[in-house]
Amino acid sequence: MLDLSTILATLAIILFAGTVKGVVGLGLPALSIGLLGLIMPPAEAVALVMVPALVTNIWQMCAGPHLSALTLRLWPLLLSGFLATLVGLWTGFLAADHGGAASAAIGAVLVTYGALGLSPLRLSVPPRREPWLAPVMGAVSGLVASFTGIVMVPAVPYMEALGLRRDELVQAVGLFFTVSSAALLLGLAQAGVMGTSVAALSVASLVPAVAGMAAGQWVRRRIRPDAFRVVFFLGLIGLGIHLLARVVL
Repeated sequence: MLDLSTILATLAIILFAGTVKGVVGLGLPALSIGLLGLIMPPAEAVALVMVPALVTNIWQMCAGPHLSALTLRLWPLLLSGFLATLVGLWTGFLAADHGGAASAAIGAVLVTYGALGLSPLRLSVPPRREPWLAPVMGAVSGLVASFTGIVMVPAVPYMEALGLRRDELVQAVGLFFTVSSAALLLGLAQAGVMGTSVAALSVASLVPAVAGMAAGQWVRRRIRPDAFRVVFFLGLIGLGIHLLARVVL
């Protein structure tokens, strides 16, 4: 049973992460899991984020005319990511968190993603390499997601390297995140992590997630999103270092 302070902290964190997503277009699961990981076990933090993450990702996936074309192009990435997530969750690494290993893994992923977001390096994937590279990237991303609950690395950098237009990329990210979130939700439920109280709070978190996204979109029209993205990625790096330090020190 979750106590009142944990419930209030969870709702506040989801509201904050939803606002960030509304401004920069990403970050709700990663930021939520990183912050919730400071006050609860990693598997529980991931489970609490799953419902708002899944719903907001479906919203992002459906907001555009490219869904059919992207599904046909990215299905090897989607399928391998889905299966690898289930296989990774089957190992029990995330739920067990022996010695804080899962918390450290979450910290490492946040630092990696923040560094990639700040890097000026832009990769390119030639079409001839997609048939074999897509399932590899999907499998690696699925394993990372199963160990940390964070589905960004290396799937998002890979999709950015495909040369998709901005609106296509946003929809492609929503599509991959939807599939990965569904796999996480299914695997965590099967592992018994999604108990009644956790599931109820995850559903309730939809309200602050959507409210935060709406507020973030309002803020986006009044600030420089690029400058905010820099602060966001720096924040992810700082949060990741803190999670690593808690385990190491």
